[in-house]
Amino acid sequence: MIRKVVIPAAGLGTRMLPITKSMPKEMLPVLNRPVIHYVVEEAIRAGIDDILIITGKGKRAIEDYFDRNFELEYYLRERGKVEELRQVEEIGEMVDIYYVRQKKPLGLGDAILYAEKHVNGEPFAVLLGDDIIVSEKPGIGQLMEVYERYGCTVIGVEEVGWGDVEKYGIVSGEALGDGLYQVGDLVEKPRREEAPSNIAIVGRYILEPEIFDALRAVKPGKNSEIQLTDGLRNLIQWQKKIIAKKLDGKRYDVGTLGGWLKANTELNLHGTKTIIT
Repeated sequence: MIRKVVIPAAGLGTRMLPITKSMPKEMLPVLNRPVIHYVVEEAIRAGIDDILIITGKGKRAIEDYFDRNFELEYYLRERGKVEELRQVEEIGEMVDIYYVRQKKPLGLGDAILYAEKHVNGEPFAVLLGDDIIVSEKPGIGQLMEVYERYGCTVIGVEEVGWGDVEKYGIVSGEALGDGLYQVGDLVEKPRREEAPSNIAIVGRYILEPEIFDALRAVKPGKNSEIQLTDGLRNLIQWQKKIIAKKLDGKRYDVGTLGGWLKANTELNLHGTKTIIT
């Protein structure tokens, strides 16, 4: 049973500069809510109410957003703004959220290591703070079902265009049917001609606690960063099973300008009923 969620949100957001110079990318608005609101809401819809957010320098706005704002609530109450007051109060009461700060921006794998004490030896879910999954069934909930079946690490994937494989970690492995793959290897951002497939890792994972030893065994790469993909490769080399699951639904990478604009445009046109309860 998965009871805890980790949301890494410590990145510098360099793909969205200059706006992210003073605003966390996770706080960029999609319609009238910040990106990370949708991510937290996905975890809640999947039945998980224990959330750890890994933050970094300049990310205080995330904590402020999910905190109570009694001055604003008083202002709205005094002026009879009932609906606005309800929305603001609900944000402050959504879920139990804890925070820990990544001291230096040393990669996604390093950020995950900061969650070790919080997860306390349990398997846990990871949702990246700049991916929105629009689906009838929560994206992380889909992976949880696979975990209950196989009892091993599960990663979310999607099929991407061959021209985009250089932007992702790419999976090679054996198709099991029903959108499942037993992972044989993972390649981080391969050149198109060297990519083993066009099945790309996206921002949803179910990880076993053994991932922490696997990450500690990773040799830092470019900019001294530790990548989660390299930790997952260590698990494969240690003969640990990893299952990849094609996520049902629509994914928006709102950590890029194009993805952010697309999310705002399409969700404005078609609504958000599938992701907002």
